[in-house]
Amino acid sequence: MNFRQRSRDEPEINLIPFIDVLLVVLIFLMLSTTYSKFTELQLTLPVADADAPRDRAKEVLVGVTADGAYTVNKVPVAGRSVETLARALTDGANAGRETVLLISADASARHQSVISVMEAARRAGLTQITFATQTSSALWHACSGHSA
Repeated sequence: MNFRQRSRDEPEINLIPFIDVLLVVLIFLMLSTTYSKFTELQLTLPVADADAPRDRAKEVLVGVTADGAYTVNKVPVAGRSVETLARALTDGANAGRETVLLISADASARHQSVISVMEAARRAGLTQITFATQTSSALWHACSGHSA
C-alpha cells in the first residue's frame, strides 16, 4: 500500500483573458455611445433679476415677436430684412449715436431675429444696446396665475 499523501494542485483561475475581454467591451461601448445633442437642452429665456428700468428720453424700443415680426417704438416694421429694420432704427433714433437701443424679444423668438436687430443697429450706428427682461418673480406670478 502506498500511504504517501498526494500533493493536490489548487485550481488556478487566470483573470488576464477576462480583463482583456472586458476592456474590449468597454471600448466598444464608449465608441458606440451617442452623446446628448445641443438641441435637447431645455432653455427658458429671458429672465433676470435687475433694478427697475430707468426712463430714458434717448431710447429706441425694438420689439421682436415669437414669429419674427419687428416693431420700432411700437410701430410695426414692414418687412423683415436687416436693411428695412436699419432704416426704421435710423428714423427712430432721436438722439443720434447716443440713442440706447432696447431690445424686447419674446422668449420663444428665434435667435436669428435678435441677431438681425443687432446687425441693423450696427448699420444704423447705434452702439448702446440693452435687452428687456422680466424678473423671476414676475415670471412666477405669470405662470402661477397670481397678480404682481
